[in-house]
Amino acid sequence: MVERETMEFDVVIVGAGPAGLSAAIRLAQHARQKQQELMICVVEKGSEVGAHILSGAVFETRALDELLPNWQELNAPITTKVTNDEIYWFNNSNKATSIPHFATPKSFHNKGNYIVSMGNVCRFLAEQAENLGVEIFPGFSAHSVIIENDIVKGIVTGDMGRDKDGTEKDGFMPGMELRAKYTVFAEGCRGHLGKQLINQFALDKNTSPQHYGLGFKEIWQVDASKHQLGKVVHGTGWPLTGDTNGGAFMYHIEKNQVVVGLIVDLNYSNPYLSPFDEFQRMKHHPVFKDVLQDGERIAYGARAITKGGLHSLPKMHFPGGLLVGCNAGTLNFAKIKGNHTAMKSAMIAADMISDALEHGKEHSDLVEFKTAFEDSWAYQELYKSRNFGPVMHKLGKFFGGAYNTLDQNIFQGGLPFTFKDNIPDHATLVEKNSAEQINYPKPDGKLSFDKLSSVFLSNTNHEESQPCHLKLKDASIPIAVNLNKFDEPAQRYCPAGVYEVQQVAGKDEFIINSQNCVHCKTCDIKDPSQNITWLTPEGAGGPNYPNM
Repeated sequence: MVERETMEFDVVIVGAGPAGLSAAIRLAQHARQKQQELMICVVEKGSEVGAHILSGAVFETRALDELLPNWQELNAPITTKVTNDEIYWFNNSNKATSIPHFATPKSFHNKGNYIVSMGNVCRFLAEQAENLGVEIFPGFSAHSVIIENDIVKGIVTGDMGRDKDGTEKDGFMPGMELRAKYTVFAEGCRGHLGKQLINQFALDKNTSPQHYGLGFKEIWQVDASKHQLGKVVHGTGWPLTGDTNGGAFMYHIEKNQVVVGLIVDLNYSNPYLSPFDEFQRMKHHPVFKDVLQDGERIAYGARAITKGGLHSLPKMHFPGGLLVGCNAGTLNFAKIKGNHTAMKSAMIAADMISDALEHGKEHSDLVEFKTAFEDSWAYQELYKSRNFGPVMHKLGKFFGGAYNTLDQNIFQGGLPFTFKDNIPDHATLVEKNSAEQINYPKPDGKLSFDKLSSVFLSNTNHEESQPCHLKLKDASIPIAVNLNKFDEPAQRYCPAGVYEVQQVAGKDEFIINSQNCVHCKTCDIKDPSQNITWLTPEGAGGPNYPNM
């Protein structure tokens, strides 16, 4: 048994993303107003705040307006207003049809919103939190949950200095127990502790399965003559065909740069599909090519997003803690936005915890959170868009889009129908013999690139001599089951080249290049055998995004 040091806090928050930092700021604001002395700690697995943040991002300031009404005076990095909003149907690799605003769900419209780097917004929020006395520990991963008598009592940070086989190296440092009266889990999409808590407390027993998309993002430096500051482009259709849904985006930001990306819904059925290569193909469409051509790609990243919506939202409270933001699934997919709703859910969590501590309650099941959240504008948004994703899955892009336009624009999300998608994303693949193989063109090195050069741009790094953080429940399954049935789709759904099948001594062998992992969590979601579990590596491992 490893002896661990223990630190005591009033509140421990896991994750320094927009939700976790909003919870910390709100708690500290309450403490100052009530003249409470609260010890608030935020742990962040990235090397610094913002290092693991990846978001589009067109940002709606509604939650921030409530949290920090003077954010503009505080010089928040939120300055580029949306000036032009275009939406396209991509008919094929060369043609696109511009869709008028009246024919698209009004939730897609972005008047009054801002194009931002959420990494930089989180750095700003961290500064505000620290000014209020919050302690933030970057480079420390939350490895496990302390649960005693079915009550969450805090977390244990990851050990540092173990060899690949788990033995202690020179300089080994055991993780610490961070104990708290309440623990807020704000890990983002498919947080590994959130996943454990959902199972432990059966938080999803009355919901549809959660659904996900895989989002790609690149930042390009482009010619000034092609740049239109504040312009937002969204589109759907090609290159995603058949039952593969998703959408493309391009945002014009400061310094003659554009953000370009693609979201691929992870309920696709063809095991030969490679989301990464679909994204590379997409950039050759004239809508994107005309802007990117002769430019320079300067950043790359990929991250899963939680998009199941209201029907997939688990219970968010349990004894001793709360699940908030994308860890629970509060993203509003009808808007393709989740930062504002994540922040609001976390602010409500902070309100509930502050009241409980004021009245001497510790480690309680804050059941009142449910009512407070359901009374909020964030919940009302999710309710109005409750059918958005399931309709797209069931009716397809065209008819699903038509239904959603009618529902959102005419009936304000009030059509009296309920659509649910009860098939989890990992169960949608057809076997390889029933699927059409896809031959992707080789990258040209100008608009399209390979995975390894892309991972290089993400500044991803892990200490090589450490236990692999990608765990197989059964090491035989990738070859014996997944390769035989699905041609081992991990080779293609991973956007970082982590998984390979190689011939070793005349036999197929499953290779895990964990050093490449950009922490997108797609393998944990899409593996058809649910055989891969993503865990946190040593603290500070993973991508280091400068301004994503």
